[in-house]
Amino acid sequence: MFRHTIAIQPADIDHMGHVNNSVYLKWVQDAVVDYWNSVAPADAVASHLWVALKHEISYLKPTFLQDAVVAEVIAEKVEGARAYFTTIVRRGQDVLSEVKSTWCCLDAASLRPVRLARDIVGRFLPPSA
Repeated sequence: MFRHTIAIQPADIDHMGHVNNSVYLKWVQDAVVDYWNSVAPADAVASHLWVALKHEISYLKPTFLQDAVVAEVIAEKVEGARAYFTTIVRRGQDVLSEVKSTWCCLDAASLRPVRLARDIVGRFLPPSA
């Protein structure tokens, strides 16, 4: 599991006094890309881009400006050019949201979908995936 610290900004807060639901999508994108950057070799990072295809978000508890929040990213599987993730947003032990997302890997030069090399997939996924 990869942990990505989230910095909540005043602009993230909506008219109800908590983080707007749309902000969670940015957090998930930042966390997944940060995960990729942490596990992939520099040449793979330079030659691949990631585009989100689908997010399924379960909002469980509100998040507030003063909260210390972390996103836990779990790479579930890779199939062809697609990768599947679960991202859990937490405040301490409290789960604030859970996001299932599907991403497409693109070749940075052509912007076309591309499969990851097996050695990259091996670094990308946990041993049990």
